Amino acid sequence: MEDKRVSAEELKRALAADIDRLADEVAQAMNEAQDGRIIADSEEPVRDASAVFRERMFEKALDLLQQKREAFSPSAQRASQQGQAGDHASDDQRTNSDS
Repeated sequence: MEDKRVSAEELKRALAADIDRLADEVAQAMNEAQDGRIIADSEEPVRDASAVFRERMFEKALDLLQQKREAFSPSAQRASQQGQAGDHASDDQRTNSDS
């Protein structure tokens, strides 16, 4: 089912604030680097910011996918559609009315 898939547009919307934060952190690292030491001074802070962003992106993608799949899960149906939990005989066997 196509409805269970996460689209790039959904992920972009979910990550908008994180993308802005990443851009701010990269710009800050670049601007704080000393002349003649741009790579040496900015490489590690940019790598760290990218790692945090990568983790957030993966978590949000997982969350979106899980939400979509749970929406189609039989366990997401109302209890009235699934039957009552008390429809079992005292020996925990189903009664003949379930047949």
